Amino acid sequence: MPASVSATSAPEPVDPVVCVIDIEASGFGRHSYPIEIGYVLPDGRAWCTLVRPAPGWTHWDPGAQRVHGITPEMLRLHGRPLQDVAAMLNADLAGRTVYCDGWAHDYTWLNALFEEAGVTPAFKLESVVRLLDESALSHLSQAQHAARRSLGGARHRASVDAKALQHAVSAVLASRVALR
Repeated sequence: MPASVSATSAPEPVDPVVCVIDIEASGFGRHSYPIEIGYVLPDGRAWCTLVRPAPGWTHWDPGAQRVHGITPEMLRLHGRPLQDVAAMLNADLAGRTVYCDGWAHDYTWLNALFEEAGVTPAFKLESVVRLLDESALSHLSQAQHAARRSLGGARHRASVDAKALQHAVSAVLASRVALR
């Protein structure tokens, strides 16, 4: 997985539309693991899947379940094997820098997935902090709420959260460019 990201680094120059990923997990503790992964490519194509937990992945936080609504039964019935998820992520995201808003958690969960699958990621995970200066970052949360409303206030799931983040980052980046 990629090296850590410094929050004090200068923003990277990027197009207003970036590749974004979001991960839902079994909880937030040390033993949590990814249960759903969704991403949106710059052209708007999106992909999302439930992840079948590895045999040793047993931690489950009912509080997290109340937020995302995913049950262990759903994962058993509809989750894809780790190797298939890792292969699909690599196929679609190869060579890309993929952005997230919860880098510390997302990095850990992606690392767990790829390590368990025995596969090396073919893409780089970065925090949206790398894209935005302090002023722009201060508007991101508000832009995410607006994006979520424009998406119909949809449920808290990986693909919806990725779309909302992508729309928000694009809006903030576009407004920053317009101010120049």
